[in-house]
Amino acid sequence: MNHATVIKETIDKMQQAVEHSLHLFNTLHTGKASPGMIENLQVHVEAYGASMALRELAAISTPDTRTIRIQPWDKTVVKAIEKAIQTANLGFNPISDGNLIRIPIPDLSGERRKELVKVAHKMAEESHISVRHARHFALDTLKNLQKKGDISEDDFHRLEKEIQTETDKSIEAINKHLEHKEKELTTV
Repeated sequence: MNHATVIKETIDKMQQAVEHSLHLFNTLHTGKASPGMIENLQVHVEAYGASMALRELAAISTPDTRTIRIQPWDKTVVKAIEKAIQTANLGFNPISDGNLIRIPIPDLSGERRKELVKVAHKMAEESHISVRHARHFALDTLKNLQKKGDISEDDFHRLEKEIQTETDKSIEAINKHLEHKEKELTTV
């Protein structure tokens, strides 16, 4: 492995951590209906003998800001989808007419909003840790390259600064996403 590969892989891992944090934040219920709140929910479907993501079983839409509508492609999975939503403990109460499932999104209480902000902070910290792990791995790899004589000490220090710059940018991006989500959660 050469230093260019190390840098590229590190940047890729850090970008994945940022994207993962954004995905996690999108799963938080803000009082506004969003397909992201349930699309990755795992549904065990007896007929198929497997668990599948909800988005693989149905069209998910938001006809208004307070409702999520689920239109299963196969009507036989309606009950399985309902059960998965109820057991996921998301605070949703699905309503089915046999062909279509509607999920009314309840208003968030002040206490629940504070809880969700704490959850968002925990998600951000997990993403920060992923970024720091990527940095640590890259620096260890570069140190090994330096010991082998594949890169000079000056190159090591230059690359170390480059990795730190990428780390700072990734952490900042995660923090911006967190700030946006926090504002979204606390705004009534």
